[in-house]
Amino acid sequence: MQPMIKFKNVNKYYKDFHVLKNINLSVDEGEILCIIGPSGSGKSTLIRCINNLEDYEGSGEITVNNSIVRNDKSVKEIRKEVGMVFQSFNLYPHLTILDNVTLAPIRVIGLSQAEAKKIANNFLTKVGVGDQIKKFPYQLSGGQQQRVAIARALAMQPKILLFDEPTSSLDPEMVSEVLDVIKDLAKTGVTMIIATHEMRFARSVADKIIFMDNGSIIEEGDPVQIFDNSQEERTQSFLNSILVK
Repeated sequence: MQPMIKFKNVNKYYKDFHVLKNINLSVDEGEILCIIGPSGSGKSTLIRCINNLEDYEGSGEITVNNSIVRNDKSVKEIRKEVGMVFQSFNLYPHLTILDNVTLAPIRVIGLSQAEAKKIANNFLTKVGVGDQIKKFPYQLSGGQQQRVAIARALAMQPKILLFDEPTSSLDPEMVSEVLDVIKDLAKTGVTMIIATHEMRFARSVADKIIFMDNGSIIEEGDPVQIFDNSQEERTQSFLNSILVK
């Protein structure tokens, strides 16, 4: 069986800065992958390369559901299959919550307004903000806005969900509500890649974890291997520094 996502010898540069170094990674259909590591380690860049928000100008190849990401003709189709939840919500401030969620299904997939509204209402209810559809983003808390962003990604009915530090812009008391929504999504069988600083969350939800540092994958394994039986000194040092054990 072909992996849903595959990185093969991928390198990326920002001018002279080597931000991703020879990345080899496979993610199977339905797998939950969490990416951990210090800030600046390449976690967000790796995720953003999957749907070509970042072009990998160096060597290597990324495939998503057997389509090569670098192939310009395939990017639009890949983005239909890949939902993205950003750090800072990225909601349109001039649109209502409902309109934020229906916009892409109407314009990208070509759904009718009625179909898009039905799907949007379903997912907004699923993430716990179904009663907020007439409001604008500024009228919602940060946690509510991030749940709307998750509903927006789900409304495209993607095969893959990418989360780029989804709780980093939230107040501490709002973090758990967003993580609970993601935990529920993890039970649905959708393939998920999550860059996160929330170690307990990663341990509880992931099928596989990679630890990144300085643009490289230092260690890969299941949560028990990474958190309890790490074989890499750098991984151990990072985990000890944030008191995960």
